[in-house]
Amino acid sequence: MTDSIMSKAATMEIPINSNGDTGTLPEDDSLEQDLQQVMVSGPNLNETSIVSGGYGGTAEGIIPTSSIKGPAVRYNAEFNKRIPVTGLGSNMHHSGSSSSMTAEEASRGVAVEKLETMKKWGLNTYKCTKQMISERFGRGSRTVDLELEAQIEVLRDTKKKYENVLRLARALTNHFYNMVQTQHALGDTFADLSQKSPELRDEFGYNAETQKLLCKNGETLLGAVNFFVSSINTLVNKTMEDTLMTIKMYENARLEFDAYRSDLEELSLGPKDAVAMARIDAAQQLYQVQKDKYEHLRSDVIIKLKFLEENKVKVMHKQLLLFHNAISAYFAGNQQQLEQTLKQFNIKLRPPGADKPSWLEEQ
Repeated sequence: MTDSIMSKAATMEIPINSNGDTGTLPEDDSLEQDLQQVMVSGPNLNETSIVSGGYGGTAEGIIPTSSIKGPAVRYNAEFNKRIPVTGLGSNMHHSGSSSSMTAEEASRGVAVEKLETMKKWGLNTYKCTKQMISERFGRGSRTVDLELEAQIEVLRDTKKKYENVLRLARALTNHFYNMVQTQHALGDTFADLSQKSPELRDEFGYNAETQKLLCKNGETLLGAVNFFVSSINTLVNKTMEDTLMTIKMYENARLEFDAYRSDLEELSLGPKDAVAMARIDAAQQLYQVQKDKYEHLRSDVIIKLKFLEENKVKVMHKQLLLFHNAISAYFAGNQQQLEQTLKQFNIKLRPPGADKPSWLEEQ
């Protein structure tokens, strides 16, 4: 019944005059009663309909509201149009798209930055390789500091000789340690035989005491030699190696400096148009950067070489004196002088059961 009434109401024509006012409608009692019945019955909102056309349209243009999906629309009766109404959903979609675009731009910026870094690294490597090959074949010029390079060669030669001293000192320590262990075992054997051979008890006893005394003095000498080896190892593999690492950085900076210097010289010999002048200015800036880096590292190398020489003299003077006094006292059989030598250099011997370092010392 409701559908028939709404169809009847939808198909009515409302005349509009030229001024936009509605005309008078003929009274229809049956229609008024039907409309009152519809208002009383209270139709369900889910079953209401929206007329797609204007007044006077057909029933076929009625669209159930339950089937409408998507953004809300507002009907303009005057212009017979549906106007979309933007809401929260469109704002959320816009915000999500903006954040995704921001993340994409950030990742694109990181990629561009990495590409520029790779480009600079490749260009710098190409120039340095070109300069190195030119120097090898005698075609390119290189910056030479004769005094500094002579000091560097002396340091490298000294390091090789000190490494040989360190190797021989370690070999002496190993051999002497084995001899002390043999003396210790031999003394225990003599002491055991003195208990089991009554007829040779005194002879075995004398030899056992002698070997134990030699073993004790040998352990004292090992403490001095180990201290000597440790100090030489620190000097060679830490102090000298640190200076040589700075020298390596200096030599790399020298190569880069000469590479950019040669590049600037080649550009200066070329044409002097606007594009060439711009390239010359850029090359001049890069050359100045490499020059400052080269001079800074050169100064660092000079200072480290000076301090290394002073430290080497101080350390070796102490260690050579220790080695000489300890060896002399040991082979002279002067146990008191040997112990005094260790006290003079503040060397503390480990107890017999402390050969293996603790877990804290191994960390």
